[in-house]
Amino acid sequence: MFLHWSWFAVAAFELNDRTARYSGFIWNVAEYLAIFVIVLMHEYGHALACRQVGGTANRIVLWPLGGVAYVNPPQRPGATLWSIAAGPLVNVALVPIFFAVVRMGRLAGMPEMMPNSFALLRSLYVINFGLLLFNLLPIYPLDGGQILRSLLWYVLGRARSLMAATVLGFAGVVGLIALAVWLEEIWFAVISVFILLNCWQGLRRAMALSRIAKLPRREGYACPSCRAAPPTGPIWVCAKCTNAFDTFESQAVCPLCRTQFPATACFDCGMAHPIGQWAAPGAAVAPALRA
Repeated sequence: MFLHWSWFAVAAFELNDRTARYSGFIWNVAEYLAIFVIVLMHEYGHALACRQVGGTANRIVLWPLGGVAYVNPPQRPGATLWSIAAGPLVNVALVPIFFAVVRMGRLAGMPEMMPNSFALLRSLYVINFGLLLFNLLPIYPLDGGQILRSLLWYVLGRARSLMAATVLGFAGVVGLIALAVWLEEIWFAVISVFILLNCWQGLRRAMALSRIAKLPRREGYACPSCRAAPPTGPIWVCAKCTNAFDTFESQAVCPLCRTQFPATACFDCGMAHPIGQWAAPGAAVAPALRA
């Protein structure tokens, strides 16, 4: 887990700029740290679910606009759906817990006896619920947009589902930007621009997946994980010299700089295996996953 340096800068700004919700500065600090914990739990939900379905999730980064769990689930709609949905489900589980605590605190007289503590609990309940609703907006790359993409994947396939989700995301982010201007909220505008940039990246990836799906497949080889035949053509890129080449023609060696790659990635499931583990000529090869 990593904290981006800007998180500390924005934390200092936010804590000093907050309205007087509490009687002491320490309560503002407690609220900010509690939000940090809620976001971290949300990201751990993504990471643990991804690992549960056989994917990789080794890094979580928290920064002023929220958190990012770098997850790489198996490229199947069900695995992707569970990896994405697990994050909001953490917030769903926290809703009744916060509600019960706030309710019991009110009945116990906390607003009169411990006003700062009660205000903190009530604030966290509202913030957690607000984060849940915002994340579930069907705008890519928010969790709601990625959940929508995973559901469409069952019907449209991988590339077209991502294309549909990003197109809808563009429409949604225009609304977010208009709302940010109307509310005159600078941070909301920054978040909207961030969503717009990620939506554009998603669209470019969808276009790339569509192009790969149209390529002919190489007979005699199959991914050890999903048994899909690899596409032909120079679509693998050397990490050292950025040369594009066909790894099966050169046996995982870049023809330009002669770099040897220990594993070859499958464009259908995302898993990487040594090229020697791909099926030998004559092996039964399954068709590729539908794009």
